[in-house]
Amino acid sequence: MGQDGTAGGGVGAWGSGGCSGTPVQPPAHALMLSAVGGLVAGGWQEPDLSHGCARGSCYPATGNLLVGRATRLSATSTCGLDGPQEYCIVSHLQVSPPSPRMALGLWDWAPSHLGVLQTFRPAAMLVERSADFGRTWKVYRYFAYNCSKLFPGIPSHPSGLVDEVLCDQRYSEIEPSSNGEVIFKVLDPSIPVADPYGPDIQDLLRVTNLRVNLTKLHTLGDNLLDSRQEVLHKYYYAVDELVLRGSCFCHGHAAHCAPALGAPTPSVSGMIHGRCVCEHHTQGLNCERCEDFYQDLPWRPAEGSSTNACRRCDCNEHSRQCHFDMAVFLATGNTSGAVCDGCQHNTMGRHCHLCKPFYYRHPRSDIRSPTACAPCDCDPAGSLDGGACDGHTDVALGMIAGQCRCKENVAGPRCDRCRHGAYGLSHGDPQGCQPCRCDPRGTVAGSSPCDPISGDCYCKRFVSGRSCSQCVPEFWGLSYDLGGCRPCACDFGGAYNNRCSMEDGACPCRPHIMGRQCDQVQPGFFCAPLDYYTYEAEQATGHGHSHPHAGRMVTWTGLGFARVRDGAGLTFRVDNVPYPMDYELLLRYEPEVVGSCCYLHCLHGPAVPMPQHLTLYRYVLLSRPFCFEPSTPYEVTMRLQRAGVTQRHPGAFILIDSLVLLPRVSELPGFHGAEAAARQEELERYQCLEVFRMPPPHPLAQACARLVCSISALMHGGALPCQCDPQGSHSSECQVQGGQCECKPHVIGRRCDHCAPGSYGFGPLGCSPCTCSPEGSVSQLCDKVSGQCRCRPGTVGRQCDQCQPGHWGFPTCRPCQCNGHAEECDPRTGTCLRCRDHTSGRHCERCQDGYYGNPVLGSGQQCRPCPCPGYPGTRHYHGSTCHADDETHHIVCVCAPGYAGPRCDRCSPGYFGAPEMEGGECRPCQCNNNIDASDPEGCDSRTGQCLRCLYHTAGPRCAQCQPGYYGNALQRSCRRCGCDPRGTLASHCTNGTCDCDRGTGACACRPNVVGKSCDRCASHFWSLGGPRGCEPCGCHPTHALHPACDTVTGQCQCRPGFGGRVCSQCQEHHWGDPEQECRACECEPLGAESPQCEQDNGQCRCRLGFEGLRCDRCQRGYQEPFPHCSPCHPCFGRWDLAVGSLQEGLQRLGAQVQALREGGSALPLSPRRLRELEEALGHVERLLGEGDTELSHKLGESYRSILASMEASRQAEVVANGTAGELSRAQMTQQAAERALRQRGNTFRRGAAAARKSLREAQKRVMGLNIARINEKVRICGAPGDRSCKHAPCGGALCRDSAGTRHCGGTGCAGALPISARALSSAHNASQQLEVALEQLGVVAQKELARGARSWTEEALERSQAARSRAEKATAQLRDFIRRIKAFLAEEGADPGSIELVAQQVLNMSLPRSPGQELQELQGEMQKSICQIEGVNAVLNSTAEGLAVARGLLAQGQEARQRAEGIRDELAGTQQALEVARTQAMTAGSTLQSARDAIQVAENRAREVRDMGWGVEPATARGSWKVRGSTWWGTFPATFPHVSLCPPVLTPTGCPDSDTGYGGRLHYDHVARPTDLEQRFGANERTMAAKVTRLQALEQQVTGLLQEIRERANAYATC
Repeated sequence: MGQDGTAGGGVGAWGSGGCSGTPVQPPAHALMLSAVGGLVAGGWQEPDLSHGCARGSCYPATGNLLVGRATRLSATSTCGLDGPQEYCIVSHLQVSPPSPRMALGLWDWAPSHLGVLQTFRPAAMLVERSADFGRTWKVYRYFAYNCSKLFPGIPSHPSGLVDEVLCDQRYSEIEPSSNGEVIFKVLDPSIPVADPYGPDIQDLLRVTNLRVNLTKLHTLGDNLLDSRQEVLHKYYYAVDELVLRGSCFCHGHAAHCAPALGAPTPSVSGMIHGRCVCEHHTQGLNCERCEDFYQDLPWRPAEGSSTNACRRCDCNEHSRQCHFDMAVFLATGNTSGAVCDGCQHNTMGRHCHLCKPFYYRHPRSDIRSPTACAPCDCDPAGSLDGGACDGHTDVALGMIAGQCRCKENVAGPRCDRCRHGAYGLSHGDPQGCQPCRCDPRGTVAGSSPCDPISGDCYCKRFVSGRSCSQCVPEFWGLSYDLGGCRPCACDFGGAYNNRCSMEDGACPCRPHIMGRQCDQVQPGFFCAPLDYYTYEAEQATGHGHSHPHAGRMVTWTGLGFARVRDGAGLTFRVDNVPYPMDYELLLRYEPEVVGSCCYLHCLHGPAVPMPQHLTLYRYVLLSRPFCFEPSTPYEVTMRLQRAGVTQRHPGAFILIDSLVLLPRVSELPGFHGAEAAARQEELERYQCLEVFRMPPPHPLAQACARLVCSISALMHGGALPCQCDPQGSHSSECQVQGGQCECKPHVIGRRCDHCAPGSYGFGPLGCSPCTCSPEGSVSQLCDKVSGQCRCRPGTVGRQCDQCQPGHWGFPTCRPCQCNGHAEECDPRTGTCLRCRDHTSGRHCERCQDGYYGNPVLGSGQQCRPCPCPGYPGTRHYHGSTCHADDETHHIVCVCAPGYAGPRCDRCSPGYFGAPEMEGGECRPCQCNNNIDASDPEGCDSRTGQCLRCLYHTAGPRCAQCQPGYYGNALQRSCRRCGCDPRGTLASHCTNGTCDCDRGTGACACRPNVVGKSCDRCASHFWSLGGPRGCEPCGCHPTHALHPACDTVTGQCQCRPGFGGRVCSQCQEHHWGDPEQECRACECEPLGAESPQCEQDNGQCRCRLGFEGLRCDRCQRGYQEPFPHCSPCHPCFGRWDLAVGSLQEGLQRLGAQVQALREGGSALPLSPRRLRELEEALGHVERLLGEGDTELSHKLGESYRSILASMEASRQAEVVANGTAGELSRAQMTQQAAERALRQRGNTFRRGAAAARKSLREAQKRVMGLNIARINEKVRICGAPGDRSCKHAPCGGALCRDSAGTRHCGGTGCAGALPISARALSSAHNASQQLEVALEQLGVVAQKELARGARSWTEEALERSQAARSRAEKATAQLRDFIRRIKAFLAEEGADPGSIELVAQQVLNMSLPRSPGQELQELQGEMQKSICQIEGVNAVLNSTAEGLAVARGLLAQGQEARQRAEGIRDELAGTQQALEVARTQAMTAGSTLQSARDAIQVAENRAREVRDMGWGVEPATARGSWKVRGSTWWGTFPATFPHVSLCPPVLTPTGCPDSDTGYGGRLHYDHVARPTDLEQRFGANERTMAAKVTRLQALEQQVTGLLQEIRERANAYATC
């Protein structure tokens, strides 16, 4: 670089000379500089090198780049290189030129000893450059003396671009002929360079080769004179010196350069070398890159004071190699871009700051230490990435140096064990360990689910399987319970086994058993009771004489009993045993008479001794069971005989009910095993087996019912079908326990398959009760098919409840009394039926209607027909009955409706016809109820025509309204017509009354008249009352607001400015053409006679002295100011006319002159006309000059008058001057008065003007006001105001109704006023609602209090209900007790001892507390509950009615207590009655004991007699079983003690005569006394039932009151 800032340029001296030979035009020559790569031809301002490269950029010194590079300089078309060659000069030839530095031969090779002469500068040349060692070339600059000719298209003037290629004409002139220079600067100093290191500048300065092309020579013109080639030989190029200034290019990072590596050291001084000695940690031939370990910043050339030095890489001493990454540099915010290469010591990363995989940053080693990264200690099988750990600690990312990253199911610091809930650590498993796959429901909580090695799960107690997902056998329902599974708990009888489904726990049920545990029976099936296999004795085969018991209702199973004689037997066939096992044999019986007990001998089995003392039950259970097997028929034969006797007594019987097979349930599979003891214990605890020894129904406990159902399913292989009879049962389903079907009325049997005793007719409706009459039948039983009862003599009927034909009054039948006119009478009332001979009455004692006479038997008369006028049965009979007058014996007829007269031969009022004729009849007059039926003249009695119609009706049938009335005559609603005569057609009116339509009331209106009453004009019409109806309004279509007009005046509503009736004229006080515009007159009130002006021109009619269009100025001849216009002097009138005519003439002349001036055509003047004008002019001149005699006379008179006036004025002035003082004072007074008047006048005028203006504005506003328009636009009342007040449905702004009140609004009217009124009403209602809401808010505060009250009240109600249930239960028990006592006393076998025992048990009973006491306790609890309610005062204050109800409840409770105390007293009386019965029973017992002693003595005597006279027979039976005793009917309720009795049974009825009498007396005492006691018991029972009923009623009242309190509480709690 040169100091001038230019690039190196070639500088040479050019010369020219002649040559003796003819020169030849050479081709283009080239000069090439083969420079060292990296040399630059060009530069800019050199930096300050005083500081070197330490504080900024630095650059090597510039010089001639060709120094020391001559060997690299080459040329074409040269001479003298290989030896001396001849060349021409302009002056002479030189053989050997003087030592040139460089010689370029242009034409011929000159000898090498020839010197190089200077010549002209080239006429055209170009300099080229190459940056790729000559492979491609680019032009630097063109040089020519004429650029446009030699290098066309190349610009010669710079445009401001640094790299622009130009053509320069400064260095190509022919002068000088020698030592001429050509200078080229690569960078033009006049063009500023923004970035010297830009790509375009660098491309421009970088040069590896330079070439100069010499393309054209300068000549002296001789070639134009001589065409020989030798002429040109004297012209050539001769380069004396070539200089290329520059320096090596180092980007500001070197201060000097050195020879290239491997090049020989040059010996030429001043040579510019091409290798930079780089600073700033750069390297390269041109310092174009950073050193190898200084790559942290991107390489940049040095600029000014910025060194842009390369920065050392930070590899933490783990690497000596790095490279620059622009992406990293940008990612770090242009702060660092170094990336270390080849990190050692197990490091990695951009700065070798990270540890390699499987290594981690040791926390105690420095990052630059070789031991900074330690190997990971992770199990490869359990850790991620084959054993890699966290390379460093990062809290944000949760990383800890050296921490192993375990797989999903692996845990531990080294990831060497399975996580909790996993097992089987494996290297190939992506999760490390497999999940345990243990079902959480079956595994033990709080421990590892499975074994970490094998994966076997740790199961709960009742769970099994590898994954603990299955229940152990006999368990199901895997869940989170403690045991894991629930036991199947299958029913031991309903299920085949105890193994159930593990999903839903369903057990394998036997047929027709359902439910999860198989403990339920399907609909239509049942569980058999233990006594299901009951064999009825009445169906057994009897041994000896036996027959069904008759005359007794059924009290046991089956149809009744088998009455077995002493010594006889029964054979039962057993062929339906379901299960092979042992069965207990149970015999149910009942005693019939008092006697000794019997033996029971059972055949087909071993002889088993019977119990000897069975005194508590009416059954006998054999001592040992018998084994029965299915499908094997068995016969059980038994014989019964009296015990203690040897002879059979023919009159001794026992009632056998049935034989029962009771299974021994202890032998069943369900009663063996672990749970057998619990089942056996339940059977014993609840006495399940003993219950079935008694006949059904069996009151089973729930546990017993479950066990019995299981036993039944086990024995029968499932449930048994109901098989309900479809005719006798309501449905096909039966009771689960026992299988009893739901029978229809009076149907019995388990299957409901036969009628109950006392009923008959088994069918789809069940059975019907016999209902045999107790008075008329022998028995209460009837035929099972027909239902016929067995009647007593004299009674008939199915129920034996009727008398024989001809009798009545069952059961005391009496003969019928019918006076010989009937054979039968009513069986209950005795009223005769079907009376003959025209008689009637209870005993046929009077004649029928239409007959007369006395038909009583014995009177000798008969009933004869009435002659009214014909006889009954004929068409001429019009009477209802008749009778003979007692005095005259004449027949008096009672006529039928519509007939009158002694013989009913004429019509009554309101009827018509010809009754006197055969077949004639009277019919009602068809007058539609519009006549008086009692008026004989109401209608014609012959024709029926209506004559006197009422209710304003008319017509032959009174079916129409009278003229002038309308309505419905049939409904008596005829009303007077309301037709308006003004609007109704004259043809329909008479004397001011008009007719209307008789049906609708519509009047016949005139044209354009509407309304039902024709009382208004149609829309757009007016003038009601005209002969042609209403006239059309005819309102102007544009000047009127709407086509409607006032219905009375016809005035249309005009727009502003228009008036007239139809708005076709201008409005009053307006003027103009109505079709165009109407304007206000605005006449001045002080100057105009009226406000109205002329309609055509608007001229107001002015008063005298005023004029103008508005009469607003003084008239000519009157003096100002307005409005005080006073007349002028009288002379004004005379002169004004003359002057006015002259002025008119002058104006005409002036107009003509003006027309002439404007070039208009002159008027046609004839000579005559001209003469007239001249004469007139002369006349005027004479008048003016000489004066006319008359005019002069007039003027003279005027003049004299003026002089006289002046003289009088002077005289007056003299007089006035004499009275100057007075005059001055008068003047002052006058002036003051004038000022005062003037001021007042001004004030008045201003006020009047203002008032007039305000008046005019008010008049305008008043005229603009229009109520109809306001109603139409604003719709004040809700409808357009185009109608009058009378016809407007919503009224109007000034409308009033008939009462004088304002009419505005109404239903469906949405005007401003109705809406405002409704809004005001809504606001008022809202205010009231808010007040109500505020009042209700006070109630809301009591909600919680009311809720508390409700809860306490409900609790009290529950307690009262519990008390009621206890009372009902006690009442039911008492009733049952009384019923049992009655049944016991009614039995034939009840002896006084038994009665005494029962009485003792009754007396020992503790009666329940009285209901009154319970009510008192209930009341106390309620009071206590109420006291415990929080805020009770607030609740009671807010519920005064509830308090009153509570007080009433208290009063009723006290009354109930009193009643209960009365019941208690009655119960005490009952106890006293029982005490008396006990005393009587004791007396009877002593008597009975005496009787027994007597009987014993008699028996002993009889035995002695028998032994002596008849002999002795053994009365023993081998293997016989004795039965003695019986069982009372059942158990008492739980609240009463258990009482059991056993009267003796099987006692002979045939005894000796003496004993028979004694026994009869004993039987009489036995029966009479208990009967009396039974009656007293019955009376007491009825009394107690009445008291219980009253108590129940009181309970219902209390419950109702409690319910009411609860409802009130609910209402207050939810309000």
